[in-house]
Amino acid sequence: MEIKRNFAKRIQELRIEEGLSINKLSKKIGIPFTTLLRLERGETDIKSEQIIILSTYFKVSTDYLLGLED
Repeated sequence: MEIKRNFAKRIQELRIEEGLSINKLSKKIGIPFTTLLRLERGETDIKSEQIIILSTYFKVSTDYLLGLED
């Protein structure tokens, strides 16, 4: 549960820092809007492909997104 919460917080922070809406980020990375919304709310399980796509886009490690490192 903690990983889901950390992931949700980190992707929301990164998205806001980039000045992107969920809709714009969705279009840029190819993850559906509703999926991103649910990920940011911690309402859905995180798929490894999504972690890789988001870490690549934001240029951060997967461990950072999962809250395993700062």
